[in-house]
Formats: sequence, structure tokens, C-alpha cells
Amino acid sequence: MDGIINLNKPTGITSAKALYRARKITRVRKSGHAGTLDPGADGVLILCLGKATKLVEMLMDQPKVYRATARLDVTSESYDSDRPLIDVPVEAVPDAEAVRDACRRFEGAIEQVPPAISAIKVGGRPAYKHNRAGRTVELKARTVQIYWLHIRRYEWPTIDFEMACGRGTYVRALIRDLGAALNTGGCLTSLTRNAIGPFRLEDAHSFADLENADGPENYLIPLQRARDLLNIRPVAIPPRPAP
Repeated sequence: MDGIINLNKPTGITSAKALYRARKITRVRKSGHAGTLDPGADGVLILCLGKATKLVEMLMDQPKVYRATARLDVTSESYDSDRPLIDVPVEAVPDAEAVRDACRRFEGAIEQVPPAISAIKVGGRPAYKHNRAGRTVELKARTVQIYWLHIRRYEWPTIDFEMACGRGTYVRALIRDLGAALNTGGCLTSLTRNAIGPFRLEDAHSFADLENADGPENYLIPLQRARDLLNIRPVAIPPRPAP
């Protein structure tokens, strides 16, 4: 079985466990996923089966669209609500215009330091494992691309937004840095990946779909079709939502 599956990963499991579960269903051992989603996040997770594992790098380079909510009155060790929330005193609550102005400053090519609790390798081990062992690691800033950042709703202390970004972007780190720019806290509370390149959430399949009597091959995008979709040049940047 060679091709890709656009999986709607549920919350509560890691991307690795989602892949293992899919392996049991498809019985294809040679497989991988293109772009990790944290356990608390849901949405598009592309699974590459058989010869389609060669497409992982191309998929990783595709622009991604996320829908997220965050709180600006708290933070946490991971900048995510999977860790205990820590209240952040805020002297002046930013108004909607201040929030919009701050968001605009994060569009384009920006320097971003990944969260210490992340899968970034340090000395051959993920940073989160160093953190778990009580070791502090210093992660270097790297350039990431934010194509656009669109506020859906802002009502203190909650911000609901959508964003399109390039490879290696951490939404948790963006929230951390947005909070710093506003002199507030910053903690991600929910995250959904709506798209990876041409593969969208509305076309994604659940584990229940893959496990039904028809068989997972009915939800497989064949290898050549996947290649054709990824070889379109230039790569299409998702359009910014209307105001």
C-alpha cells in the first residue's frame, strides 16, 4: 500500500501513537508522519505509507494553517494548558487595536526560540526529555515564516485566531512572544491544524473511517496523485480570511 492518508488526529494522543494505531489498521509497517501535532492538538496529520515515505520532506515544507485559542492572563512551563497554569499580573489590559498591532509585527520572517518542552533535538535527545530529567537546555532562535495572523475574536483574556505559517513554527512560542510584546501572559489553550498544503481538515478521515469494513485503502491518496498535488509550483500560500 503506497500513498498518503489525511488523518484527523484526535486530541489526547501523540502523533507517534496515532501512527502506530494506523499501522495496525493498514498493516503497513513502513510508514511515517509529516509534521508532529502535540497531544492536546487535533486536526490534519498526514500519514505516509510505503513508498510515500519519500514525500515526508516535501510535505513538511508545505504551508500550514492553524486555528487556536489562548489566554493572555496566564502562562505555563510549556506555554500550553497541558501543564499547570500560572497567573501573570497584568498592569494594563491591552485593547483590541493594541492586540492587532502586536499580531501584525509577527507576520513575515521572524526569529523564534522553540519551547524548552519540545521535540527539538539537543545532543541527540528531544529537549522535553532533558527537561523531564531536570536539565536546563538553551535552544537557539531560528527563522520561521508567518504568512498571516488573523484574529477571529478577542475578549480579554482570551484570543481566538487563525494563522498560516511555514515549517518549524511553534504556535506555543508565538503565543509566548505575543504575550511578551503586550506585557501580558501567554498560554495556548486549544489548537487545530486545518491544513497542510492542499490537504485540508474537511477532507480528513477519522480512525473510525479507517477501521470500517470497507478497509483503509479506500481512504488512501495514491502515491502518484500525492506527488502531483505536491509538485505544483509555486507553492500556494493559503489566503487570509476575510475580515
